[in-house]
Amino acid sequence: MESIQSKDNTKKSTKEKILDAALELISLYGYKGASVRKIAKAVGIRESAIYNHFKNKEEIFKEIIKNLFSSPFADFFEKRSIKDNALRGKRFLLEYSASIKLVSFDIKNEKLFKIILLELMQNQEVRELFLRFFYQENIKKLSEAFFIMMHEGLIRHSDPMIMAQEFFAPLFYYRLHILLLRLDKKATTSLSTIFEKHVDFFWESIAIG
Repeated sequence: MESIQSKDNTKKSTKEKILDAALELISLYGYKGASVRKIAKAVGIRESAIYNHFKNKEEIFKEIIKNLFSSPFADFFEKRSIKDNALRGKRFLLEYSASIKLVSFDIKNEKLFKIILLELMQNQEVRELFLRFFYQENIKKLSEAFFIMMHEGLIRHSDPMIMAQEFFAPLFYYRLHILLLRLDKKATTSLSTIFEKHVDFFWESIAIG
């Protein structure tokens, strides 16, 4: 598998090579189809060597999922407090949407996202992780930010939870749309500015003055 045996990959640790190989194989064959034997063969090591780094295939998969959740999008709120973000108003929303745009057009994150979608229907743990990290935590933090904006007189008063859902849902859809277009090898240029346009439209509908 050429992508796994690239020159850049030779600089990586064995653990990183295992994760790269697993990511590639799971994205192609699904979780069940990517055996430890196949992963070891793709890396160019013995199957037993895998267990020097991971207990089993499930642990490899969990590490892959963890990498997705540690993306720039996932740790966005660690850079500034929710209040500091909220006080920046529209600029905060632009930067938040830009972080999702960044991972949406990133090839590695695209493969991770594809794996998530494949496993959602058959893996309860993945569903729980998805709901927690992709939906619940982001909606909670966004709703807190919108509540602060209301209190500071930046936006009109409304239900902050509904407002958070209305803002977040299109961003998730755009990410999914980009993935679907790429799967069919279609151009995504029409979506290159959609994230910013969404923020412009949304802010105009909630801003005061």
